[in-house]
Amino acid sequence: MPIRIGIVGYGNLGRGVELAIAEQPDLALAGIYTRRPPETLAPATQAPVRPYEDLLAGELAATERELDVLILCGGSRTDLPEQTPELAARFTVVDSFDTHARIPDHYEAVGAQISSTTAIISTGWDPGLFSINRVYAEAVLPTGQTSTFWGKGLSQGHSDAVRRVPGVAGGVQYTIPAPEAMEEARAGRGGEAPASSKHKRHCYVVPADGADPDAIREAIVTMPDYFADYDTTVEFITAEELETNHQAMPHGGFVIRSGLTSAESRQVIEYSLTLGSNPEFTASVLVAYARAAHRLHTRGEHGVFTPFDIAPGLLHPADPAHLRATML
Repeated sequence: MPIRIGIVGYGNLGRGVELAIAEQPDLALAGIYTRRPPETLAPATQAPVRPYEDLLAGELAATERELDVLILCGGSRTDLPEQTPELAARFTVVDSFDTHARIPDHYEAVGAQISSTTAIISTGWDPGLFSINRVYAEAVLPTGQTSTFWGKGLSQGHSDAVRRVPGVAGGVQYTIPAPEAMEEARAGRGGEAPASSKHKRHCYVVPADGADPDAIREAIVTMPDYFADYDTTVEFITAEELETNHQAMPHGGFVIRSGLTSAESRQVIEYSLTLGSNPEFTASVLVAYARAAHRLHTRGEHGVFTPFDIAPGLLHPADPAHLRATML
């Protein structure tokens, strides 16, 4: 029987999860849950669309018997801090909470609600795959420096944060790494410099009718955890420009560890991603972790986990013997 997945939220990430599930023979989409009127959604599949409130109604709602894992596709600024804890109390869940500085608090908040379910938080590519590669690299090369670079690309979480600013009708944010900082990292220099000194952030914003552009700009550039520490540019454009020039969602980045194994030997570990669609790739990672969450739950491993706690074999649909024979 396939693992039955529910999607919570049907924006860019939710649509990406729908596509990713279709590529996995051991998974099936059981339902889409939304805070919008269900009839306004047009899924790519025939999956039923239901109100978000259905997940919270009743002591033993029918949905609990129909779903194995919920994949939460809301934003990290306002959605996931509320939704992940309240849903993890009842369902096995996976999220992509990506506000790095607040992950410890999010972990505690989710864990406080769990008794007999399983949650994996902060999956995706950063946090997520990049996080794992930072740990691997620093474990292998304990003497050295690690640098992470994002972009050039469109950030989903930061774009969502921009769109939540009062007076913003639409917008996107691009993260741009400094090439000279990347070369310094490969040479083993600059690893301790903050990310804010190695990147720029460029926001393209459509103001709502009557909105004050100066107030919008000030709210963005002073936003803690997102823009306050960065060289941030806010450029105002029309809705037509946003539709024409900023609908593609490329992204990517690099994790670079430069270290010494002796005085004469410098080693460089570099992991990179080049993504044609940030939400579709992030969705594919979430789907793999949904498989892992279900496997943990079915063997009685309850509680809150992060990508650091998940063995690679739990992500792959093949059994351990096949992985040993073909991947090791």
